[in-house]
Amino acid sequence: MIVARPAAERGIVRTGWLDSRHTFSFGHYHDPRWMGFGPLRVINEDRVAPGGGFAPHRHANMEILSYVLSGALAHRDDSGGGGVLRPGEVQWMSAGHGIEHSEFNASKEEPVHFLQIWIQPDRVNAPPAYEQRAFDPAARRGRWAVLASPDGAEGSLAIRQQAWLRGVLLDAGESVALTPDPVRRYWLHVARGRVQVGGHALGAGDALGFADENSPVRLAGEGADVLLFDLPR
Repeated sequence: MIVARPAAERGIVRTGWLDSRHTFSFGHYHDPRWMGFGPLRVINEDRVAPGGGFAPHRHANMEILSYVLSGALAHRDDSGGGGVLRPGEVQWMSAGHGIEHSEFNASKEEPVHFLQIWIQPDRVNAPPAYEQRAFDPAARRGRWAVLASPDGAEGSLAIRQQAWLRGVLLDAGESVALTPDPVRRYWLHVARGRVQVGGHALGAGDALGFADENSPVRLAGEGADVLLFDLPR
């Protein structure tokens, strides 16, 4: 089964400083058809105005990944984690038994555009943790690169779930294969650009979910930045 999640049908939240698109139910946006996909619970595409941001607030028992597309995102939390996240970097915060954090646009002049991703952990009430890592774009040009995994394989961030996050950059004429394992499920999210996946033409913000699939498909991109979540059933 392949399910499509068009970008235009996502939930929308707008405030004076925030323009957000919610792939799954989140906050005031609730759609019982879109409560998550396996342990993947949130993909919010946020645009934060210069000087804007999320004031300190608490989370518990969630693996939170941030992926900046443009601009710079400043992070602080009460476990001692902190830094400025820029394109090409991925931030992991494990909320564990409870953590307070804030996320702000690091610039007073330019907006920041990023994805915030929540994955339910495979254990609860662990100590909070934080890490930020830069990934060479050349390592995922035309091929999948591991950005997050259960064991930190291939220099990836080690997260607390039997899930992998892979990324690929595809220019015009480049393609990459996806071979699903039917005992797993997969969520493919187009962060930027355009991608042809079998008979599906996808643009930025579009997504496909794969469950009980074992037929290989090929992704052909055009200026595309694609994230693939490999998830337990």
